[in-house]
Amino acid sequence: MSEYLYIHPDNPQLRLIRQSVDIIKRGGIVVYPTDSSYAIGCHLDDKDAIDKIRRIRQVDKNHHFTLMCRDLSEISKYAMVDNINYRLLKSHTPGSYTFILEANREIPRRLKHPKRKTIGIRIPDNNIALALLEELDQPLISSTLILPDDDFPMTDPYQIQLFLENQVDLIIDGGYSGHEATTVIDLMQSPPEVLREGRGDVDWLKRH
Repeated sequence: MSEYLYIHPDNPQLRLIRQSVDIIKRGGIVVYPTDSSYAIGCHLDDKDAIDKIRRIRQVDKNHHFTLMCRDLSEISKYAMVDNINYRLLKSHTPGSYTFILEANREIPRRLKHPKRKTIGIRIPDNNIALALLEELDQPLISSTLILPDDDFPMTDPYQIQLFLENQVDLIIDGGYSGHEATTVIDLMQSPPEVLREGRGDVDWLKRH
């Protein structure tokens, strides 16, 4: 049975954040809130946990995971960011966007797009998620928490516990979340291309 922790959405309790990170470091799978919806994630280097997330969500090996980062400097450790994209990222992070960038050698091959060698990266505008990433001192590999046969992410932490308490190691209750996925923007294209319009506004992109 999973751990269930209520963490204050505005002022995350450090003791509970550290408890959560200990579970992640031991190979645990965590469900946690972001600024768009709940996500399911694990340690970047834990292949077994990543495979388990695939089974929970019932997605195949081609499913695109997102690298959840705490800041721009961390993004630059895992992806190739030129000056133009750096300014764009700086203007729109943290926020409800996933940006497609060229992955570097720090990203395991199994997590890259098989042909384009890209990775989706984002910085969430959520105090709990950022506190987790800060304490972990490493990105989380994550996926939107959409269960099989559902079209939208789960929003209610009590419902999440009901469905997943025997499949994940930790559920963080940060209150009800939104039900929109992030906006996905491909920065490998010029001009950048919107692959999915979600919670993040794209009007600024249409003006360019």
